[in-house]
Amino acid sequence: MTASSSLFFCSVHMNVLSPKTSKCPKTFVCYHSKISYMEPKGNKFQLDDVLDAQQFDRDILNAIFEVARDMENIERNSPDSQILKGYLMATLFYEPSTRTRLSFESAMRRLGGEVLTTENAREFSSAAKGETLEDTIRTVEGYSDLIVLRHFESGAARRAAAIASVPIVNAGDGPGQHPSQALLDVYTIEREIGKLDGIKVGLVGDLANGRTVRSLAYLLAKYKDVKIYFVSPDVVKMKDDIKDYLTSKGVDWKESSDLVEVASECDVVYQTRIQKERFGERLDLYEKARGKYIVNQNILKVMQRHAVVMHPLPRLDEITVDVDADPRAAYFRQAKYGLYIRMALLKLLLVGW
Repeated sequence: MTASSSLFFCSVHMNVLSPKTSKCPKTFVCYHSKISYMEPKGNKFQLDDVLDAQQFDRDILNAIFEVARDMENIERNSPDSQILKGYLMATLFYEPSTRTRLSFESAMRRLGGEVLTTENAREFSSAAKGETLEDTIRTVEGYSDLIVLRHFESGAARRAAAIASVPIVNAGDGPGQHPSQALLDVYTIEREIGKLDGIKVGLVGDLANGRTVRSLAYLLAKYKDVKIYFVSPDVVKMKDDIKDYLTSKGVDWKESSDLVEVASECDVVYQTRIQKERFGERLDLYEKARGKYIVNQNILKVMQRHAVVMHPLPRLDEITVDVDADPRAAYFRQAKYGLYIRMALLKLLLVGW
């Protein structure tokens, strides 16, 4: 895929290209930019890679969500779907994962596709022998039609996409981004709250290292009159690049140390775990941050009746188990919505509309 863009725009006057086609015929006028793909009938987009949240605008998000709704119907009513029959997806994970990897693999299989998988490529692949990411991608693309990549280095997915001839999906790149998680998070908010404009969202926990909250912040900036609260221990506050981006987009944001007050005002309380693996040898800082902000019955008492608690999972002790029984606990429904979003992404990447 091209390094310059994750969306490929063509002015077409004949049959629509499939997403696997990386070049336009000579009779087409092609532009590499983050613009929707225009079909002869209506405005559609062609998705080449999923690398970061910034590549999506509102129209594209709405279109993806429409396809995700179709995927909900397919999952419930057409268990023998063959939409992706004949396609092979490789999941290449250099960091541990349960939900993301299984979600993508389930999505592929539910649409009739096949899966090649490696769960810990950092330890049990040629990377342990010193092979570069680029060489691994060039090899694996020969075995598959699409690669879902999780890596420990920020920017790894973009490096992979720069040299790959098959679609690359960023399934998390260190402390960088996790765009498919952000897509499913926004989809969850729409399905649970019923709107995306005019909402208040509290992002809680490890905001410095949490790639999910970074990507979610980028997507929330696409909507009108959104207010974001950052609630975190001092050692893991949201980084300035996200704050500056939100300010540049006119998004109202505020840092707070009072989770009770924030929870009482928000439509969404998005809790995250303190990521021990990001602290290295500074376990003293981890222990200082852990357990400071916990969603429990006291938080539920001040939350509005329509509000929801979300979490990208896995959780440790930052949401108490007794919260699970409350209908506002949306995190397991959130994981299910992720299946539909990933089914939609795989369909759009491999066969288009």
